[in-house]
Amino acid sequence: MESANDRVVRIGGMTLRFRVDETQGAGDLVMFEFEVLPKARVPLAHFHRDVDEAVYGLEGTMTTTVDGTRHEVGPGDVVFIPRGAVHLHENLHEATARALVVLTPGTIGRRYFEEIAAEAGAPSGPNPARMKDIMTRHGLIPA
Repeated sequence: MESANDRVVRIGGMTLRFRVDETQGAGDLVMFEFEVLPKARVPLAHFHRDVDEAVYGLEGTMTTTVDGTRHEVGPGDVVFIPRGAVHLHENLHEATARALVVLTPGTIGRRYFEEIAAEAGAPSGPNPARMKDIMTRHGLIPA
């Protein structure tokens, strides 16, 4: 049985705590708490080829830009990102932001983020070509 710590992925100023991942159920849903430190940006605007995403604010304010429109996601706010919509997340504020993220189907899961974290933390630094390869294998297309 895996512990709660086994389900946490850290990438730079982000922490993802997986509540449901692609290994559970039929793999149709992934859900994680998404914590972003102040002034941190989640790199690279992208879109999902086959996955819808919903972001529900829990604490602080996350800025989610979808097809060029900025949404300030605070506690109780929700932004829906349909597959194919170019988006990025960042924390432009002074306090840590936390949101609950749901992806369906669950094809972009914990394995994707673990691969990205390993590449981002490589001793020689992240290789942009390898990062792009990881993204595209998991259905994320850089914009």
